[in-house]
This record gives sequence, structure tokens and C-alpha cells, in this order.
Amino acid sequence: MIACKPIDKETGKPAEGAAADTAAAGEGGEIAGLKGEREQVAYIIGNQMGEQLKQIKDEIDVKTLQRAIDETLNDKAVEITDEQAMAVMQKFGERMQAKQMAEMQEKAKTNAAEAEKFLAENGKREGVTTTASGLQYRVITEGTGPKPGPNDTVRVHYKGTLLNGETFDSSIDRGEPAQFALNQVVPGWQEGLQLMNVGSKYELWIPAALGYGEMGSGPIGPNQMLVFEVELQDIVK
Repeated sequence: MIACKPIDKETGKPAEGAAADTAAAGEGGEIAGLKGEREQVAYIIGNQMGEQLKQIKDEIDVKTLQRAIDETLNDKAVEITDEQAMAVMQKFGERMQAKQMAEMQEKAKTNAAEAEKFLAENGKREGVTTTASGLQYRVITEGTGPKPGPNDTVRVHYKGTLLNGETFDSSIDRGEPAQFALNQVVPGWQEGLQLMNVGSKYELWIPAALGYGEMGSGPIGPNQMLVFEVELQDIVK
């Protein structure tokens, strides 16, 4: 459509051909190594496809992928029935799922062993207390306010890290305390926060059994223990 074409600055008319490509490129900003809209669009589409295929790049033949794109664009693609395609992709999907499960199980073993070793040593440190459940904590600052109950809503400032020191969540970094009901968080948080008086600041070491378990969650891997520095600011009424 003419309304969608860039305007040639010299003639004041809709640009055509190479001029349109150049004008369109200028509107979005120049991209190094890519001349005009045609090259830019082609590269962006290829880039998006590549990002989608990254996770399975070692499982497919990239040259055949490139060949399939070329032959399909030129109506020369190998004839593959829907039934054939479905059977191949179903088998591939099942194999990938089994591989991912095996990798997760291996990672879970590694994480569990690392956590067990760490907790055994950490529990010997001065000032560290281990509860019956396996939760470990250290008092940084002891407050004088009341302790929350299991159904209370609390306001806290916290930073959560993995054993390698990587931060996976932090209200401190966000610059705003978090507020939540204790009965809606992982067991390690429920137990740890109920040990604290308002105004207290504790360090918590939460085993996977009191955290996200064998499945993990988001950046937290299977059987990965968690380290939190938590300040209990208030019990919200």
C-alpha cells in the first residue's frame, strides 16, 4: 500500500525500489552490515528462527535446515506427508523429553550433594543454628517486636541467592519491601520468619526439601538450596 511506503525526501513522493529500502532502513536506524529493508527483514527473521532453535542446535543438521528453507522458498521441497512429519516430530519430542529428564535428574543429584556438604560444614559455624527440619539460620540483628504467626501477612526486605552467590530474587534491588502471607510461601520461609521478631534481620539457609524441591522453579534448579538475608519489617494487619 502507498500509505505504508516511506517518502522520498527529495521528490516528496512515495519511495520505490532501492530508495524505499534505504529510507525504511533510515527510519529504524542503520544496522551494521545490512543494506536496506530487504536485508534487515531477512536477517531479523533468520535471527528469530535461530533463537528459537538454539536449544536444539546440537540435535539437528543445520545444513539440512538451510537447504529445507531454500528449497521451500523455491517450491522444490521434498514431499513429506503430514503423517510422516507427525511421526518424526513425535519421536524427536519424546527423545528430547527423555534427555531433558535425565539431565534434570543428574543435576538434582549434583545439587543435592553440594547442598548436603555445605550444610554439614555451615552448621558447625559459630552463630549458626540448625532446626529439626534442617533449616539453618544466623541472627544478624535481633529485633524487639512481636513474632508473626503462620497465617499472618508480613512485610520484609530480602535478598535471595544460590550457593554460587548468584542473586535470583531481591526486594532490595527493586528498592521496595515485599508483602505476603506466610502460608503462601515455601516451608523454609514459613519456619524462618516465625522465628523472627519484627525488626530482626536473619540469614537463612533453606534446603531444597523446604524450598522448591526436585523440580526447582525458574532460575532455581532441581534440589538447589537457597540462601536468604531477610529483614522482618512489620506484621501487616
